[in-house]
Amino acid sequence: MADPIVAVIAFDGISPFHLSVPCLVFGTDRTRLGLPRFDFRVCAIERGPIQTDAGLSIAVPHGLSALDDADIVIIPSWKDLDAPLAEPMREALVRAHRRGALVVGLCLGTFAIAAAGLLGGRKAATHWAYTERLQALHPDIAVDADVLYVDDGDIVTSAGVAAGLDCCLHIVRARYGAEAALRLARHVVLSPHRQGGQAQFIERPVAPTPTADRFAQALDKVRATLGEAHSLDSVADAAGLTRRTFTRRFQKSIGASFGDWLADQRVALAQRLLEGTEKSMEAVAFEAGFGSATSLRQHFSARLKTSPMQYRREFSRNVPPDRMTYSPLL
Repeated sequence: MADPIVAVIAFDGISPFHLSVPCLVFGTDRTRLGLPRFDFRVCAIERGPIQTDAGLSIAVPHGLSALDDADIVIIPSWKDLDAPLAEPMREALVRAHRRGALVVGLCLGTFAIAAAGLLGGRKAATHWAYTERLQALHPDIAVDADVLYVDDGDIVTSAGVAAGLDCCLHIVRARYGAEAALRLARHVVLSPHRQGGQAQFIERPVAPTPTADRFAQALDKVRATLGEAHSLDSVADAAGLTRRTFTRRFQKSIGASFGDWLADQRVALAQRLLEGTEKSMEAVAFEAGFGSATSLRQHFSARLKTSPMQYRREFSRNVPPDRMTYSPLL
C-alpha cells in the first residue's frame, strides 16, 4: 500500500509556528508508534524560497501540483483574509476536494477554504478573535466561536495553534485509532485527546510548588483509577487542599469543573476501550467508572452526540466518521 500523502500549503509571510503544527504530527517518521509513513509535502503556489513573518527563509520543494494526489491537504494559516484566492490556489483546493481528499484548515486557514467556496452551508471553526470577520465575509457558513475544531467529514477546521494540534491528533485518531493517537500525543508531550466541542481555553500550568505537586499527583491518581469512585472532597484531601481552594485552583489550572473533567476522562477511556477491545458495554461502563451502560450512553450522547454502540461500529476498524461534529461540553 502506498504511503498516505499529506500536502501542507505554505505562503510568503507564513508563521513558522503555524507551519510547524502539521509538520510535528505528520512530517516525522512515526512508524514505531503504529502510524504509517507519511509522504509529507510542503508546497506553495510556486516552488522555491518563501519568507516567513519571523525573518526566516524556507525552500519549498513542491508546487500546487502536489495536491493532485494528496490524501490530506492542510492549510495551517492564511493572510490577506479579505482578498480573493489566487485562481491556481482556488482550483487546486477545489480539485483536491472533488477528488476526495480531506481538506483541513487550521486557525486562519479556514479563511482560505471558505474563499475557495468549499464551506457554504457548513459548520466551521477558526480562531475566536476572527470568527466575526469570517462570518461577515461568508454569511452562508455556520461559524462556531466556542469550539476547538469541527469535523464535517471531508473538511475539518480548527481554532488557534493549540487547537490545531488537537485537530491533527483527532485526524490521526479517526484514521488510525486511539492507541496510535495516544502514543503520538505522549511522544510529543500533548494532551491525549481534547474533544472538538471543548471551549477554546488553554490549560494553564500549575506553579511548581510542593502543594501544586500534590495537586498534580492527585489528578494523576484519578486518571489511573477512573473505575473507582472519586468525590470532590476525597481528591481535594489527596491534594492537601480544602474543597474551596481545590475548586478554585482546578478551575484556574484546567479551565473546567472537576465533575466535567472527570466525566471527560471517563468518556476518553471508554472510547479507547470501545475501539481497542471487544468488551461488553457493561464491562466498558464499569471499567471507565460510569457504573452502568445506561450512564455510559448518557455521557457519550451528551459529549459526542452518538451512542457507544454506533461509536464502536465507526471506529473499531479505524473507519473515519461520516460528517461527525462535536457539540460543546455540558
